[in-house]
Amino acid sequence: MTENREEIVKRMKELTALLLPAARAYYQESREIMSNREYDRLYDELLELEKVTGIMLAGSPTQKVGYEILSELPKEAHETPMLSLDKTKEVEALQDWLGEQKGILSWKLDGLTIVLTYEGGELVKAVTRGNGEIGEVITNNARVFANVPLRIAYEGQLILRGEAVIRYSDFQHINEEIGDVDAKYKNPRNLCSGSVRQLNNEITAKRNVNFEAFMLVKAEGVDFKNSREEQFQWLMRQGFDVVEYREVTRETIPEAVAAFSDAVETSDMPSDGLVLLMDDIAYGESLGRTAKFPRNSIAFKWADEIRETRLLEIEWSASRTGLINPVAIFEPVELEGTTVSRASVHNISIMEALKLGEGDTITVYKANMIIPQIAENLTGSGTVRIPEKCPVCQGETEIRQVNDVRSLYCTNPECQAKKIKSFTLLVSRDALNIDGLSEATLEKFIAAGFIHEYADIFHLDRHQEAIITMEGFGQRSYDNLMAAIRTASHTTLPRMIYGLGITGIGLANAKMLCRTFHSDFDAMRGAEKEELMETDGIGEVLADAWTGYFASERNNCQVDSLLAELTIEQEPESEEEAVFAGKVFVITGSVEHFANRKALQAEIEKRGGKATGSVTAKTSYLINNNVTSNSSKNKKAKELGIPIISEVDFLNMLGGNDNADQGTE
Repeated sequence: MTENREEIVKRMKELTALLLPAARAYYQESREIMSNREYDRLYDELLELEKVTGIMLAGSPTQKVGYEILSELPKEAHETPMLSLDKTKEVEALQDWLGEQKGILSWKLDGLTIVLTYEGGELVKAVTRGNGEIGEVITNNARVFANVPLRIAYEGQLILRGEAVIRYSDFQHINEEIGDVDAKYKNPRNLCSGSVRQLNNEITAKRNVNFEAFMLVKAEGVDFKNSREEQFQWLMRQGFDVVEYREVTRETIPEAVAAFSDAVETSDMPSDGLVLLMDDIAYGESLGRTAKFPRNSIAFKWADEIRETRLLEIEWSASRTGLINPVAIFEPVELEGTTVSRASVHNISIMEALKLGEGDTITVYKANMIIPQIAENLTGSGTVRIPEKCPVCQGETEIRQVNDVRSLYCTNPECQAKKIKSFTLLVSRDALNIDGLSEATLEKFIAAGFIHEYADIFHLDRHQEAIITMEGFGQRSYDNLMAAIRTASHTTLPRMIYGLGITGIGLANAKMLCRTFHSDFDAMRGAEKEELMETDGIGEVLADAWTGYFASERNNCQVDSLLAELTIEQEPESEEEAVFAGKVFVITGSVEHFANRKALQAEIEKRGGKATGSVTAKTSYLINNNVTSNSSKNKKAKELGIPIISEVDFLNMLGGNDNADQGTE
């Protein structure tokens, strides 16, 4: 018994050592070093051991509510501690807990808990939950939340709690505007946490943070008829958004839980379960609390749908940062209504903790009913070998430990996965214009080994089966992508040249080179520096960049392979007189006589001129229909003595207004 007790205490110490860093990373640093399911499993094990032994270790995560705050924001103690909620995954446990009482069942939103205080009808303070006893004052940020009333009709002191959340739709929109895949936010909760705690509330205002009230703490002089639902209704009348809820009894709980469950995948609000609250205020408060939990409410987490399957292999996915993540590929199973066959393992630490090996029997589930994860390895062979070569470039790999997490990296600076920007430029609108090949999609394809060089983009049909099973893809998306690639294979030489990403060679310079060399690409890439500099707009720096690029045998081979996939459409050489040869134009403001600025730019280039974006000493003319405006470009042109002309002036330079409205068809 003594030896057994010692083993139990040893295990408790091990669990505490595992849980504390995971909790600190999640709550303080908005990152994850352990899945939610694994954390809950270990937490429950520690809690059970504490009950069995009656021992409470110092620093046990079961007795701490949150952690020390590291932010520079002002700190303030809460009037009453903000406790965590006890939890269950069993509907029957909810029924037993509620008994004969009436309850309020609502979403358990996945954001950041905030306490708002109003006095005299004005919002005077907003404080984060923090560690449950001391929070951060974020009043200025709360004032720019999307839906927080700055003034309400009630003029007494009002204290309420709610969850600050960013909707999935807003989260996706914000991520779409971030060009760098590695800079994108992992989930709405992380984005919300950073947004709410900004020192500059202008950033917060742009994030569209919503506040969903879930608890009224204090409102003197108001008769709520001893009902939490009446409090919710009163808050709504004051202008607050209240978390979506249902009134329930013991008998109706199963039906209500099922309704929320059905709504999970379509709900725009991120959530990680439900909360059941006693409607009877006095009765609920009379129950008191434990050291960690209030007794008037309980959390419900979805009982994950778990399926057993066989691990087929670990696929190693490389990214632009050099990070190579393990991805589990397993025999397909049905989970939450969809077929899944792959799940990210995140890093080597998690992979080793699961003791994964090909052929192992594993169980899988969808975290929050959305993201496929490995729950458990039932056989634990631990035979997966960490690759010594990068799956994309075959360069050397190394294991690095960052923040207690072991991860695999490619050490080759020339790895194609690190050159994602070059592939992104090639498929961009002004280059080959391949709709459907976003930067994120390219990164997936490169990581999977589908794309090593430019020409591989035109052979993605070799990977049809794998592509249509990728997350975010299907047969229709694949078919649309293939159609876009076929269309893009018919292009022009300037577009192809621009897409190569030669330093400083934009689309306008590419067009000028094609005009100078009469679209003879072999002559163009074999030209000497002096020949190139005879092209208007090509100086010594750009000529060096061009010759340097084509001095590389690898670059020439890659370009030849790309050209073999393309049909270069010959653009008829302009018969127009090159009246603008050597002239540099800048276009600003709206246009009236051309369909858009692109059409006006095309007319300039057709006549031998060049259009740029900034006014400099080399600018010949600034085209602005509002010639008298005080815009920055007008001011700059005036300072440099550069003529400011209208579209009509430009057309007159061509010999009259008979060219008006060109490019409108």
